[in-house]
Amino acid sequence: MKKPLSLIRSVPLLGFLLVADQLSAQSSSTGSSYVMYMLIGLGVILAAAAIMSVSENLMQIEAQKSGVDTTKNNFSIIPNFSELFGKPAPEYTEGAQVHQFNKGHDILLAGEADPSVIKHVDVSSFALRPVNFRELSPIPRMLVKAGQEVHAGEPLFEDKKDDRVKYVSPVSGEVAEIRRGDKRAITDVIILADKAQRSVKHDVSNLMNATRDDIVAFFLKSGAWSHLNQRPYDVIPDPDVIPNNIFISTFDTAPLAIDYNVVVQGKAEVLQAAVNVLAKLTSGKVHIGLSADKETAPATEFLGLTGVQKSWYKGAHPAGNVGVHIHHTAPINATSVVWTIGIQDLLTIGQLCLTGEYNAERVVVIAGDQVSEPQYVKTYSGAKISDLLRGNLKGDHNRIIAGDVLTGKKQPDDAYLGIHDDQVTVIKEGDDYEMFGWLVPIKPRPSISNTFPNFLYPNHRFEVDTNTHGERRAFVVTGQYEAVLPMDIYVQQLMKSIMANDYERMEGLGIAELSEEDVAICEFVCTSKMPLQKILRDGLNMMREQG
Repeated sequence: MKKPLSLIRSVPLLGFLLVADQLSAQSSSTGSSYVMYMLIGLGVILAAAAIMSVSENLMQIEAQKSGVDTTKNNFSIIPNFSELFGKPAPEYTEGAQVHQFNKGHDILLAGEADPSVIKHVDVSSFALRPVNFRELSPIPRMLVKAGQEVHAGEPLFEDKKDDRVKYVSPVSGEVAEIRRGDKRAITDVIILADKAQRSVKHDVSNLMNATRDDIVAFFLKSGAWSHLNQRPYDVIPDPDVIPNNIFISTFDTAPLAIDYNVVVQGKAEVLQAAVNVLAKLTSGKVHIGLSADKETAPATEFLGLTGVQKSWYKGAHPAGNVGVHIHHTAPINATSVVWTIGIQDLLTIGQLCLTGEYNAERVVVIAGDQVSEPQYVKTYSGAKISDLLRGNLKGDHNRIIAGDVLTGKKQPDDAYLGIHDDQVTVIKEGDDYEMFGWLVPIKPRPSISNTFPNFLYPNHRFEVDTNTHGERRAFVVTGQYEAVLPMDIYVQQLMKSIMANDYERMEGLGIAELSEEDVAICEFVCTSKMPLQKILRDGLNMMREQG
């Protein structure tokens, strides 16, 4: 809420004017009158400011009670700068409401890939990784053995706590290895892929007219269910719970992220089939988030979708996050449940609904300044990273990241992509130290601080490494989080309540609305170098355990 800070700041000025009035009274009664008039005028201005400030606070309170988006709409008597001088919404939005965010920050990195060309790469092996699925038992019930032949879409394992959900192979081939980690937990089920892919065939002749229960049963046995995500907590959905809404973001604003407009070209029928079926699984609507931030319109495959609720968003990262879309469209409360799904997972489900065959084909962007030729490649889910990067790296001391630099995971080059991964980022390993780097900031780096004159070069793309340029420090209030997160959530207070195990305060501050990707930009700008994503996950796990 806004506070009438102008009143507090004006106290020294009032004191100065009163002293000046007394001094002037000794020399001139005329001067005293002028000062008195000034004081009266100032008092009127301050009184008006106080009334306006109280009015704005009351308006925001009533708006929040009514469920109105207070972070986007300006509840003020005086219009803000963007309302007076901001750019109008693009013509392709056709007059629809656009959620325009003034908060956020785009991290421009070198090594962006050209989306106009998608190459094919030869990948020898793929894996399905149990560690990608939260709440799945560390040692799931295996349904296959090493050396066994499997088809794409054939179940590899199931959860011991709920054997209805099947986790299926992304490709056909031979089960080469069941790799284990700490405490014998299964980390990867590795398949040597066939040259010609074979898939399990399901009967989908009556799927479009099926009941919700029939669709749920089909999704569970076919492997489609593992592509869905439930919020809060970001877990595989409970088959017995009907979501209030389903949300899909069609664009990603993270650094060097994939352009989904290229991925969906020519696949309008597949997308439509997927949303038609998903619409039967929710008691609410299927929401599609579209970008209004570019000169060109989103792909016609997105714009042509029917039976969905379309919303437009414009702004810097994290404007593309589905969590931001949920917050500004139908916020999650203590009792609501929503599902989310990625675009390429949506294509897999759509293909399954149309043909009855499980097709885990993926377009993956290989990016970063340590990649010789940043590019888009076509493969399958769970591809081996070393095959994707073969002969395409600079140097030999790099950090390989499955995902983007904000939320991705460090991987060895012999690791495999997760089921939802569609980006590999490679940057320099930052295990060296910059002499007096904090005192003499010579090398340019992405930052929201004006210590570096980045604002003079708004389109410059930075070459970065993994050096955090400092260690963890005192967790103090800076206001940095609120400047980059376009959500009506007090992130710092929430993080401190998690660290204090204050469950009621965590819930009241909106922990259910957040996922790690939503606070990743806050972690980037954090002066205190706090691991906000880890803290948030600890809090979500605590809330889930409490029921």
